Amino acid sequence: MSSPVRRDVIRVDLSTGTVARERVPQDWRREFLGGKGLGARYLYDELDAGTDPLGPDNLLALFIGPLSGYLPGESRYAAVTKSPLTGAFLDSYSGGSFADALAGALPEAFGLLIAGSAAAPVTLTVRDGEATLDDAGDLWGADAAAVDDALDGSVACIGPAGENEVAYATIASDGGDHHAGRGGAGAVMGAKRLKAVAVDGDPPDPTPALAALREQYDAAYRDDDTGRWQAAGETVESVDFANEVGVLSTRGWQGGQFDDAGDIGVEAAHEAATERENEDDAVPGGFRVDTDDGESVPRGGTLMSLGAGLGVDDFGAVAHLGATCDLLGMDAISAGNAVAWAMRAADASAIDADIDFGDADAAERLLETIAARSTDLGDTLADGVDVARERYGAGVVPTVKSMELPAYDPRGAAGMALAYATSDRGGCHRRARPVEREAFARDEWTTADRVATVVGAQNVRSTLWSLVVDDFAGETMWEDLGAEWLEAVGLDYDRESLATLGERVWTLVRLFNVREGFDRTDDSLPELFEEPLPDGPAAGRTVDRDAFETMLDAYYAARGWSADGRPTAATVERLGLAPLVDDETPLGAPSAATADDGADSDPDRPQGHRS
Repeated sequence: MSSPVRRDVIRVDLSTGTVARERVPQDWRREFLGGKGLGARYLYDELDAGTDPLGPDNLLALFIGPLSGYLPGESRYAAVTKSPLTGAFLDSYSGGSFADALAGALPEAFGLLIAGSAAAPVTLTVRDGEATLDDAGDLWGADAAAVDDALDGSVACIGPAGENEVAYATIASDGGDHHAGRGGAGAVMGAKRLKAVAVDGDPPDPTPALAALREQYDAAYRDDDTGRWQAAGETVESVDFANEVGVLSTRGWQGGQFDDAGDIGVEAAHEAATERENEDDAVPGGFRVDTDDGESVPRGGTLMSLGAGLGVDDFGAVAHLGATCDLLGMDAISAGNAVAWAMRAADASAIDADIDFGDADAAERLLETIAARSTDLGDTLADGVDVARERYGAGVVPTVKSMELPAYDPRGAAGMALAYATSDRGGCHRRARPVEREAFARDEWTTADRVATVVGAQNVRSTLWSLVVDDFAGETMWEDLGAEWLEAVGLDYDRESLATLGERVWTLVRLFNVREGFDRTDDSLPELFEEPLPDGPAAGRTVDRDAFETMLDAYYAARGWSADGRPTAATVERLGLAPLVDDETPLGAPSAATADDGADSDPDRPQGHRS
C-alpha cells in the first residue's frame, strides 16, 4: 500500500459555474509544498496589484498539504486569500473534521482554488475526487450550526457576518467549534456568494510506515512540555500565563493585569466543562461548555479578548459571547477589540452608545449589530477598528496593518512588538511568540535574541504551515521540520532545504505585500505602546521608539531586505524567487546593513503557552 501523491488542484469559477481539475507545476510543489506556500504561489502569480479583496478576481484557496490526514495531532487546512481587513496576504488555519474529509475526498489534490462570484448564493459539494455546485436555497441567512446540521459530510461555511462581508468574518466548521479565523476569509466567501463547502470523505488510510510514525510522534507529544501543557489547560491557560507576567490587555488595553483573571481562566474552564473535544487523543482539544446557544468551545483568545479585554469576569458570560461570535462567524479577537473600542469611545463621549466595560449583554447586542451591519455603529465597526477611528476621530485600541492585536501587550515583552510589526498578515501572535520566554527574562534579552527568535519562528512556521501541521503536536517536528515524514511519502528533503523553503515562502509573501504597497511604514506600532503600562509585573514598561527602530533595522538585515523593508535582488536570487518576480514588485536596494547571505536564526522550540 502506498499513499497517493498530491499533484492537482480543483479550480472552481463561481462566475461561470465551472469546475475543473488542473495539475500543479512540479517545481511549485517542490519549492512550496502545499498549504501556505502553494497558496502564496498562486496568489502572487494570479492576482494583480490592487485586486479588490471582495471582488470576483480575488482567489480563495482551501488547501491541505502532502501529508494531510496522516500527521500527528488535529488535521488542519489553510484558507489563503487577499484580506479585506488589511489588503495584505492572508493565511488562516482551522482544525476539526474538514481537513481530514478534504484529504480523503481529494486523494490526489491539494484542495480547492475558488475564483469569481456566483449570481446567487451557492454551496459546493466535494466527494469522490469531484466537486459540484448547487443552489444554497434557504441556507443563506443561517448561522454556522444550522448550516452544519443541514448539509451532509464535513462542512466549512460562513454565518451572517460572512454574508454581510464583515471584514473579520470567519470560515466556520464543525458547527462553529473551529474557525479559519483572522483577517476576513469568511467575508471573501460571502462576496463570492459561496455559503458553504460540504465534503463527503473519510480520512485517508496511512501506510504502515506512516501509521508507525504517527504512533511514535503522538507518544512523543504526550511526554513533551507543550503536550502536557495542552492536555492540562489547552489555550485557556494563556489567560493565566499572560496575567501572571503582566501582559494581559485589560479593559480596552488600559492595563496589563485583570484582577478577575482566575474567574475566566483554567480553573473556571475545568469547572464549567462537560468534556474535552477529543478526550482520548494526544491533542485532547478544547473544553466543551454549555451556553444559552448550545455547546461552545471557548479558546484562550476568546477569553482574553471577550473577557479581560471587555472587563467581563463571568466565565459563562464570556463563553456565551464566544458562542455568539462562533455562530455568527466572526473572529473573536477582532470582534472583542471592536467592542472594546466602542466601550472606550462611549466613555470618552465620542459616540452615543449605552455600553460599558463589564456589560456582557450590551457587548452581545453590539456583536449582533456588527454581524448584521444593522446600525451605523455596527456597520462601521464591521470594517474594523481603524475605520471606526477614522470616522469618529477617537479610539486607542491598537492595530498593525489594520488588524486588531491579540491580548499579549508588547510593552511587557519587546520581542512581541517586533513579532506584531513584522507579521505578514497584520497584528498576529501566531507567526512568532517570543513572549513565552522573554516574559521571564526581559532584562537579559538583547536585540539579537529578539530578532533571531522572531525570524527563526516565522521561517519554521512557514514551513510547517505549508505542510499544514497542527500547531501543538507539530512542535515535535521542529527538529527536522518534517523531513522524516516527507521521506515516508517518497519526497526527499532535509532540514536545511526545508528551512530554506520556509524563508522562501515568507519572502514570497513579503513580495506580494510589497507589490500591494506595503513597506517599512506599515511595520510599525501605534503610539499607545509608548505610554507606560500602569499595573502588574510589567508596570512602567513601554515600547521605546528608538529601540524598536533599531530592532527593525536588525530584522531587515537578518532577512536580507533593504532599510525600507523590501527584499533585495540578491535575497530573491538566493531563494530561487527571481524567475517569478514581476515588474510591478519593487525590490530593495542593498545597503551595508543588509545581510544578503540569509538569516542566521534558529529559534528554540517554544514551550508551554499558547492562545
